[in-house]
Amino acid sequence: MRTTVIPAQVTTVEDTIAGSLTLTQIILLILPVLLSTATYALLPQSMTLTTYKTTLIVILFVSFMVLALRIKGRLVVSWITLLSSYVFRPHTFVFDKSTSFCREVYVPVADKISTKTKAIQKTVSKNILAPKSATIDYETLVRNTDLNIRFTSKGLLVIKNYDESY
Repeated sequence: MRTTVIPAQVTTVEDTIAGSLTLTQIILLILPVLLSTATYALLPQSMTLTTYKTTLIVILFVSFMVLALRIKGRLVVSWITLLSSYVFRPHTFVFDKSTSFCREVYVPVADKISTKTKAIQKTVSKNILAPKSATIDYETLVRNTDLNIRFTSKGLLVIKNYDESY
């Protein structure tokens, strides 16, 4: 009794019909015969062999023969369809992470800064830009919970805390 090995994935195995030719290859080899018959019969000066008909028929045969060849176990037709699907894929992505479409956007409500806090900002910035003899007690600034301290490129920015209920 004969035993044959069945592959794990049956869909990848192609059935050979005649020799090592598959059904797709046979169809690719029969199509130029049908198309050349149609060009011989339907194009002007029908049922006569002319030079433009023979060149068209030769181009059809050569192109379909090339399409029926195998490269790395795949038909050239399948390589062309794979590459064309890659080239003609959509290049604009509809779902982009950086878009704000259909997202809830929370805009903080900016409170008006009082003139008192502006005065504090000015005095602190003047003290920072002042010579080293005028020192600031940084520990008291950090301990005070009513102040919001920010480090900017210009220096230390001290603002009174505002309600963050937005």
